Amino acid sequence: MKTQRAYPRFTVSKKAAQKLRNGEPWVYDNEITDTPETYENGCLADVISEKGSYLGTGIVSEKSKIRIRIISDNANDTFDENFWRRRVKYAVDHRITVMGNDFSACRLIFGEADGFPGFTADRYEDILSVQVLSFGMEKIKDIIYKALVSELALHGVNIRGIMERNDVNLRTLEGLDEKKGWYRSAALPYPDNDNNTVTEICENGIKYEVDVLNGQKTGFFLDQKYNRLAVSKIARGRRVLDCFTHTGSFALNAAMGGAQHVTAVDVSQLAVDTAMANALRNGLIDRMDFLCADVFDLLPELSGQKEGYDFIILDPPAFTKSRKTVSSASRGYKEINYRAMKLLPRGGYLATCSCSHFMTRALFEKMLLEAAHDAGVRLKLIESRAQAPDHPVIMGTDGSDYLKFYLMQII
Repeated sequence: MKTQRAYPRFTVSKKAAQKLRNGEPWVYDNEITDTPETYENGCLADVISEKGSYLGTGIVSEKSKIRIRIISDNANDTFDENFWRRRVKYAVDHRITVMGNDFSACRLIFGEADGFPGFTADRYEDILSVQVLSFGMEKIKDIIYKALVSELALHGVNIRGIMERNDVNLRTLEGLDEKKGWYRSAALPYPDNDNNTVTEICENGIKYEVDVLNGQKTGFFLDQKYNRLAVSKIARGRRVLDCFTHTGSFALNAAMGGAQHVTAVDVSQLAVDTAMANALRNGLIDRMDFLCADVFDLLPELSGQKEGYDFIILDPPAFTKSRKTVSSASRGYKEINYRAMKLLPRGGYLATCSCSHFMTRALFEKMLLEAAHDAGVRLKLIESRAQAPDHPVIMGTDGSDYLKFYLMQII
């Protein structure tokens, strides 16, 4: 690298250099071949090849296996407050473009996919719910918060508070504490009532009460928005079984779409109660029933029932969060999909998902074909989908392409 720069320089292996040139945003600790004598945790650093070629600038996380998270491969970038304000503007403009009328409840910043490694921000009407999972983002989060609030104000959106959902153990791996609550700053909005952590959103014409303090992740799973809409379009007149219903979102979309009847199942009684409350809120309770049960136990038990289902939805939590457990996860996915295929009549419909990026599309499709073979059925693919466009996928990288959704007919 010819130009002298002020940042400490980390040299990486030939393999890691090629990976970075292909667009991967992470440098692992075991990929670094030469480390500067002095640097601070959370500082900016240049990454170079063994031949001295500039590969990118990133943020150092001293305690993480992901040692450097790349934020730019442009050697002319200046990483000041204006840099991050531009990044926020790009992210918000993208959501306005791709989400249209659904901008009121969407993901505004999706980590590395938007150039904010380890940072997530969701909008629920007038509340921002955020997670900060990297040391470097923690150092500059106040700049990002201010940029988000001011950029949204330009579009007529007045934020009443920022909820930090930093209650995840990934922060411990970064040397950060785990906590959740309203973010307090003299320069940023703060709600009059600390305990008012609930807001209402509307998605696909269905109203949900979202508790940003106690709900899953940042309060609600926004990524399945249009997959739920796809389910509603073919649910009319059908008897639907929604497994792993959580807040009841797939079940509610099926009922709103005109399903004859919908049964919503979850192992958590709290989830079942939440789904029931959402059904009442939307006037759909008369065509729905709710069951607290383990799906792995329930599906085999249903095989002897005379009046079955002709549409089954499988939206389980991630069965694997590492490459080491992909094989056992695949067995879990195969079990529930095999059972669902056995339950469905010829001509019935199956919607099935995986939210683990370690369970790749190739692996998931292989599992579906094996389950179909064992169940003695064939699958007619209606559509294969991913997450909603407010969770953008950067092609050529692994982390951002995580959600697989398949809508199929049993033949």
